[in-house]
Amino acid sequence: MKQAALIALILITTAVLGMAREKPQVDGDFLWKRITALSPYMQWDQFPGHQGMQSGRAPHGPLHKVYVNRPGLRPGHPKPDGAIIVKENYTADQRLAAVTVMYKVKGYNPGAGDWFWAKYAPDGTVQKQGKPAGCINCHMTRARQDFIMVSDY
Repeated sequence: MKQAALIALILITTAVLGMAREKPQVDGDFLWKRITALSPYMQWDQFPGHQGMQSGRAPHGPLHKVYVNRPGLRPGHPKPDGAIIVKENYTADQRLAAVTVMYKVKGYNPGAGDWFWAKYAPDGTVQKQGKPAGCINCHMTRARQDFIMVSDY
């Protein structure tokens, strides 16, 4: 009986350790809750030299505001695990059109800087999430700056 319990414990421990090595699971709905309710992004800082409403371009729109959590404000690249960058995308008449997010998750996507990408409608509805090719291909031009387009900080 004790031997069976020991074998079961070894099998469970092996399975748990194997799961710990898998890529982390990330979810767009949870991320929205995190950045709006648990740690509201509008209370975060902005990149030095990139504060307030800024001119933008497609696909994000002609205007934007960018917010960064504390880990994301750490100088240098790459940004640490847990860094989050939130971009509010506005129309020319300053109407919020979308919210786009980059969330650094160690081991999630090594080929694209370990960023999880998400796009939300203004009401928080997930429009894209995960590893959207369009996001990654565009931001790939800034791979040396950890895929961050708006700041070298």
